[in-house]
Amino acid sequence: MSRIGKNPVAIPAGVTVEVNGNIVTVKGKKGQLTQEFSDVSVKIEDGQVLVERFSDHKDERSKHGLYRSLINNMIIGVSEGFTKQLELVGVGYRASNQGQKLDMALGFSHNIVLEVVSEVTVETVSEKGKNPIIKLTSFDKQLLGQVAAKIRGFRKPEPYKGKGVKFVGEVLRRKAGKSA
Repeated sequence: MSRIGKNPVAIPAGVTVEVNGNIVTVKGKKGQLTQEFSDVSVKIEDGQVLVERFSDHKDERSKHGLYRSLINNMIIGVSEGFTKQLELVGVGYRASNQGQKLDMALGFSHNIVLEVVSEVTVETVSEKGKNPIIKLTSFDKQLLGQVAAKIRGFRKPEPYKGKGVKFVGEVLRRKAGKSA
């Protein structure tokens, strides 16, 4: 039995979970998320969501824990939300935002302007003597990770000086430079 899949997901106060056919809909104070599922059954019993598989077929075993984790992330997202922070490491690297437009100076000849989707909230923090930080907040974990990866992809951290866009707390594998 899947160790993750067999655990029930508790539904907190203020969150409603509905199952219609093979679609799960989760509504909360932060927003609404839907997820389609297959090869498993989803039941709601006394304030908990239970994910059960029909047999021990390989496809069903692999999707058992997956759908339980997706439903858990949906419930956490609509009740609490998710946050990712990106740090700009490098001389002259800056970030600013006007609403959903993120303007970044990452060492190229022109600034990079990114229009962030409305589900993701953008905030930039620039303190003197510290690296600029981009804070992304959303109720959709998958979309948040996608936007963060897109921003990081503009200038990935390089292994010699560590310059680039990295996640706060990310440990980079550093290399030694040329030795004379």
